[in-house]
Amino acid sequence: MALRRDRAHYLFLAPALVISLSIVLVPALLTFGAAFTLWDGVSAPHFTGLSNFSAIAADPVLWIAIGNNIQWTLIFLTIPMAIALVAASVLLGRSRSAAVFQVIFLLPYVLSPVANAVIWQNIIFSPVSGVVSFISRTLIPLQSPLANPDTALYAVAAVDIWHFWGYLTVIFFAAMRQTPTDQLEAAFLEGANGWQVFRFVTLPNIMPTLGLMLVLVTIFSFLTFDYVYLITQGGPARATEILSTYAYKFAFTSFQVGKAAAVALIMSFFGLLASIAYVALSRSSIER
Repeated sequence: MALRRDRAHYLFLAPALVISLSIVLVPALLTFGAAFTLWDGVSAPHFTGLSNFSAIAADPVLWIAIGNNIQWTLIFLTIPMAIALVAASVLLGRSRSAAVFQVIFLLPYVLSPVANAVIWQNIIFSPVSGVVSFISRTLIPLQSPLANPDTALYAVAAVDIWHFWGYLTVIFFAAMRQTPTDQLEAAFLEGANGWQVFRFVTLPNIMPTLGLMLVLVTIFSFLTFDYVYLITQGGPARATEILSTYAYKFAFTSFQVGKAAAVALIMSFFGLLASIAYVALSRSSIER
């Protein structure tokens, strides 16, 4: 009977395993192999060893892209996280309207990235008809932040933060609602204020969720592509070039698929580092 149950378990797991192998593992292995070849995506690939990696390592654009990705990651590990924690804490005190606010906060996240990019380009950043144009005409001369290499990356990040912070708020709000009520009541009875309750009661209880979201945000930051490409395509003057747009241009502009795959492996490496750090921190917290 036990053997039959084991076979049944494997039978039920088989569809998920097949999908994972065909959609995740096989493309990953093909990408890994392509990184060591000279390939235009059409003709037969030729094995070239580490030449793709040495070529992109000598390209200064790679290091610009890595630097921009690191800046992007630091921005998203701080600003949207802080906004979401504050918003989720405020929602805890609004039991009746919390559901409505969650829907409102999630609206930018469920909108298409193309729609969000068009909204910000035409209504906010447009030097002709947007908010920037209005301020420039009525208050002070103001250049569109997308046209300035010093501010372009932060402008695109602002669009993505507007799209993403509501999602984090809903996640943190769900985690905060799991805080034991007896701990909260005990803290208030001891005379703790709102900040002290958040710091010493709520925050420790949501640390597993917070840690997981920090790792996921790090991974997402090194995989981000849509808003940067839709708004600036990596410009001006490579100011918003990141690893994903760098790989995209290799693959679909110059048709150097091998180099694109090599850049993709570098992106995966940073995500792997974040995952390893999360596992190490989880183990250390369990051992404590």
